[in-house]
Amino acid sequence: MIQYGSDTITQLTFVSFRPRMERRDNQWIDIELAIEVNETTPVPMELTDLTVLVICTHGGAIAQIVPLDEGTDCEFQFTSDEKEQIRTYIESETMQAAIANLAAQ
Repeated sequence: MIQYGSDTITQLTFVSFRPRMERRDNQWIDIELAIEVNETTPVPMELTDLTVLVICTHGGAIAQIVPLDEGTDCEFQFTSDEKEQIRTYIESETMQAAIANLAAQ
């Protein structure tokens, strides 16, 4: 994680994701991920309750990956490796099927 205005970079390794999905409209699906991180890569102390907001198209393409603290924007951003871990999860067969299922409703 990279805090805006800081030179310090913390590299998180995600152990698991728990998705909560919501169809926003005819274009977007919001996926909020509760995360568990490896104990060797702790979440920065400035964050109270880190979650991830992933905004996808109905076709499953990722438009945005945003870190949230207590459900709102925060002064952190994900590193490219952290985004890749999230992207791999969202692009998995299981998640793509869940997105397609929700989009069809």
